Amino acid sequence: MSLVYVHSFQSPIGKITLASSDAGLAIIKLSGERSADFQKMLAKRFGKFEKASGGTTNKKAQKQILAYLSGKRQTFDIELDIEGTPFQKKVWQRVRKIPYGATTTYGQIARSIRNDGASRAVGSANGRNNLPLIIPCHRVVASSGLGGYGGGLVTKKKLLKIEGSL
Repeated sequence: MSLVYVHSFQSPIGKITLASSDAGLAIIKLSGERSADFQKMLAKRFGKFEKASGGTTNKKAQKQILAYLSGKRQTFDIELDIEGTPFQKKVWQRVRKIPYGATTTYGQIARSIRNDGASRAVGSANGRNNLPLIIPCHRVVASSGLGGYGGGLVTKKKLLKIEGSL
């Protein structure tokens, strides 16, 4: 049975809930996502687990996220506990390279990972990203507009405004 640390805090974009393991930060839930979805994410990610509050990784993540949301930080230095398919991990690795203040399209991500026809699959991988902000999928937009965002389009717009790209 895994020990999972859960911590919530208020931010300029609403309540954020974090979950981490001893390996690192595993889940970030933004205010636009339902609490029931977070419980499902925990169960899917960790199976049977024991929940504890706080956690050193979560406290470090909170500090860095708040600094990012106030425009004082552009990158994150947090150990991550990422789980996904090889394709998803390839997409997320590429998304992490999008510079602060920049955006790119789903199609450009697909081409950059040498999978030209995979725009929708890139969108699907972004939709399964458990670490928004750290893996900045808000920086990926549709060729015809903003596209979607798990935390809601209002939150996506706020994040892009913080970074000066909207």
